Amino acid sequence: MELASSLRIAFTGLKSKKTRTFLTMLGIIIGISSVIMIISVGAGAQSLILNQIKALGSNQISIFPGASEEAGPPPSVFGSANTSLKVSDMVALENAQNVPNVEAITYYVRGSATMNWQGNEFNGTFVATTASYPIVHDISVAEGRFIDTEEEKNLSKVVVLGATVKKELFGDQEALGQLIKIKKHQFRVIGVMTAKGTSGFENQDNYVFIPISTGQKIMLGIDYISLARIKVNSSENVNQAVEDIKAVLRDQHHLDSKELDDFTVRAQAQAIEIFSSITDSLTYFLAAIAAISLLVGGIGIMNIMLINVTERTREIGLRKALGAKRKNILSQFLIESIAVTLFGGIIGIIFGILMSLLVALIARWLGYNWDFVISVSAVFLSCSISVLVGLFFGLYPAFKASELNPIEALQYE
Repeated sequence: MELASSLRIAFTGLKSKKTRTFLTMLGIIIGISSVIMIISVGAGAQSLILNQIKALGSNQISIFPGASEEAGPPPSVFGSANTSLKVSDMVALENAQNVPNVEAITYYVRGSATMNWQGNEFNGTFVATTASYPIVHDISVAEGRFIDTEEEKNLSKVVVLGATVKKELFGDQEALGQLIKIKKHQFRVIGVMTAKGTSGFENQDNYVFIPISTGQKIMLGIDYISLARIKVNSSENVNQAVEDIKAVLRDQHHLDSKELDDFTVRAQAQAIEIFSSITDSLTYFLAAIAAISLLVGGIGIMNIMLINVTERTREIGLRKALGAKRKNILSQFLIESIAVTLFGGIIGIIFGILMSLLVALIARWLGYNWDFVISVSAVFLSCSISVLVGLFFGLYPAFKASELNPIEALQYE
């Protein structure tokens, strides 16, 4: 009965000052909703990256120029000044005697360019690559064909268009056989890729594909490659393939046993672990920053509760004079404080979930493979934190109220 009475009095007091109660809750609402939203958006961003990596398959291996730590992120790829990977390295890897488990290998460089056809222009990306690119990346050609092995070696000026590029340049007209201009060079269209949409943070349909030799010598004037990907015949053979690839590249680069690798070889499973670790750390770091607002909200609650004690000094004195015990006064003010933070936490959780859902819907509308993720543990943790904040910051005002002398309280003006 004492608890029920304390609850009734606490809620009556909170309802009598609705504006003040809401403003007191606001810090908790913002803090909890921020934590929920950051954790959810972090999980969504993680899913975006990992879905892209997983889409490549568990039997994929990536090779980057430049060294990196074993558990760290790979070095910068496109735009990197590192030139340690050459076409000759890839030829050595294609030799079945060197790496017997390789099913297909592709490598490439890329650059930005304006494509032009009869006055229609499109700003996109050209990818200079090999004939095996569709096999490794599991993509298909909708019209015509892809680059062949002869064209990739002979500086051929042929191009395969991404779906968006074809639409922007040609509309409903036939593209095959037409000549388009890329960086002042004429290229003959031999194919159009099947629409793939946004992958990772880029729209693959904005790409055009040209032979690797043409991209290196004519378009960019370089002799190195930026990235290579290898498809292994079975996921069980990935680890062995990684070791074989490292051995071949070290031999190609004439590295002795004391010299470190000047390249990085990563299996997809390893990349997933690394990116998961990085994104988890970043998410929790940002959530911890957002949680600082809970501290601010808690201090606000303590200030308001101290004001309540001052305003209700005569009421406290009257209750004590009528027989209320110290623990009754203490529990009343503690319940008020906890109620404010608990309701604020619930509202914050609901608001955070709704905002997270909105972000996920917008990301999906933009074409990203974004998962809407709400951590149940984060929700329960938020509720617990709300109660603890109310208990911690409400303890001092409640204790101060319970210590008031009834005679002095009744005389307070």
